[in-house]
Amino acid sequence: MKYMLLITSTDGGAECSTSFEDWQVFDKAVQDAGIMVSAHSLADFTTATTVRVNDAGEPTITDGPFAESREVLGGYYVIDVPDLDEALRWATRCPGARGAGAVVVRPVADF
Repeated sequence: MKYMLLITSTDGGAECSTSFEDWQVFDKAVQDAGIMVSAHSLADFTTATTVRVNDAGEPTITDGPFAESREVLGGYYVIDVPDLDEALRWATRCPGARGAGAVVVRPVADF
């Protein structure tokens, strides 16, 4: 089953408690385990553009990630593992779960 590990931070990555090497080690472990489906790190959240469409179908486009949230999405992994327990085990190994970070684990819908 596929699971998305959404990597978030409450400090926008400003006080990252992990090193680039930590990410390289985790990335290699996911690849070596053969569970990697895809993964990407996102550019700085200040580069985001937000699109909202009202009931009349008119778009409003604004610079920035103006979500009603204190968390910033920093990237993701999609992994293919047998069950939620295994996905959670991988999430606990993810450097993004340390410090001000968190990893949200969600199943990928299979339509």
